[in-house]
Amino acid sequence: MQKNGGDKKRFKVDHFSQDPGDSKIKKYSRLFVGREGWLPLLKYELIVLLASWIPGAIGLFLRSKLYPLILGSVGRNVVFGCHVTFRYPSKIRIGSNSIIDDNCLLDAKGENNVGITIGDDVYIGRNTILSCKDGDIELRDHVNIGFNCEIFSSGKVVLEDYALLAAYCYVIGGGNYDHRLTGLPISQQPLMNAKGIVIGKNSWLGARATVLDGSRIGDDSIIGACSLVGSDIPPRSIAVGTPARVSKERPTA
Repeated sequence: MQKNGGDKKRFKVDHFSQDPGDSKIKKYSRLFVGREGWLPLLKYELIVLLASWIPGAIGLFLRSKLYPLILGSVGRNVVFGCHVTFRYPSKIRIGSNSIIDDNCLLDAKGENNVGITIGDDVYIGRNTILSCKDGDIELRDHVNIGFNCEIFSSGKVVLEDYALLAAYCYVIGGGNYDHRLTGLPISQQPLMNAKGIVIGKNSWLGARATVLDGSRIGDDSIIGACSLVGSDIPPRSIAVGTPARVSKERPTA
């Protein structure tokens, strides 16, 4: 009987898997920089070394001058906190007057995606993760994300103007495996096509709310704390529970 280890050679986890024969430097460069070659890697490493960890006004000044050299585009008066991590930085675009707080991860990983687009006057709280897996994340103007949130996209996730996420919210746009086959590790089965997520203008997600792939939250809606959204929520709704159901309609102004 052939052991499972022998079968693993024919499995392909996904197109971001590393070739076992690649060097550590090549693997690192693919994972963080998104480009091969020594020059992009050295540029990335020098900027991170010189700026990412320095506290206070000096660190803020250095990051404001150096990070635009590796990012896709950066507007005016952008504030970067300490220990912000960028992966595939050339696919990250940030508008003016936005704030990325300490310890955030912005990962625009993908071969065919646009990446991460952040509008003007956006706030991203500390320890928050924006993660792409060949998908796109778009935060439009005045979006406010609390600390310890995660937004994942293997399709497209859009937070429209003035969307507000309280702490510990999870927005998961795709990443579901086709798990119908047994005897094959789920992580090595193909990903299902992502349907995407839209969180409408001036909507508010309470703390620890979760939004699943395929959901559309209408403008001016409120999602209660700890609620699970797995389907469309009409505009001007207050929805609570697991799964979230509309309990009340908000009056028009």
